[in-house]
Amino acid sequence: MVSVAVVYHSGFGHTQALAEAVATGARSVGNSISVSLIPVAEAEARGEELDRADAIIFGSPTYMGSVSAEFAKFKDWTSKRWYADAWKDKIAAGFTGSASWSGDKLNTLSQIMALAMQHGMVWVGLGLKPGNNHSKGSNADLNRVGSFLGAMAQANADQGVEGIAPSDFATMEALGRRVAEIARRHKVGSAELARAA
Repeated sequence: MVSVAVVYHSGFGHTQALAEAVATGARSVGNSISVSLIPVAEAEARGEELDRADAIIFGSPTYMGSVSAEFAKFKDWTSKRWYADAWKDKIAAGFTGSASWSGDKLNTLSQIMALAMQHGMVWVGLGLKPGNNHSKGSNADLNRVGSFLGAMAQANADQGVEGIAPSDFATMEALGRRVAEIARRHKVGSAELARAA
C-alpha cells in the first residue's frame, strides 16, 4: 500500500476543495493507494500519519504573495520532523490558489518547494504543458494558469468554491494522480533495491 497525505490550510473553503480534488486524483491510481486529507490545524496530532506517508502534497492559499499565516505556522512546526529526518526521501508536491491570475502564486509554490527541499524530499512538478496560452486555448484547458512547479487555481475574490473553474479541479486531480503514480514507482523501486542489496 502506498500512502499519500494531502496537508493543507484553507481560509475560505477554496483550498479545501482543491485538496479534495488532489486526493481524488491520487485515489484514481487504484486500490493500492491510501490517501489522507490533513488540515494543518490537525498536523501535530496526526504527525505520525505524516511520518508514515510515502508522499506529502502541500497546499496553501496565496495571501499577499505568500503562504497563509496558518500554513507558515505548520511549516515552522515541521522543524521537529526535520531534526529527525522523518520526511527525507518522501515524494513531495504542492498546490495553491488565489483570486488574481498571478497573485504571486509562484512565490507560494517556491516556498512550499523550499520546505520540501529542506526536509530532503523529492519534488514532483505538475508535468503538464500550459493551457490557455494560444489563440485556440480556453479556460477549459488543463493547467490554464500555466504552472510547472505545482498546481495553481484561480477564483474571483467575490466568489466561493463555485468560482473555481472545472479545469482547475481537473488540474488538481492530475497533480494527485501524478504524485501517487510516482510514489508507487518510488516505493516499488526502493523495495527492489533493498532486496538486491
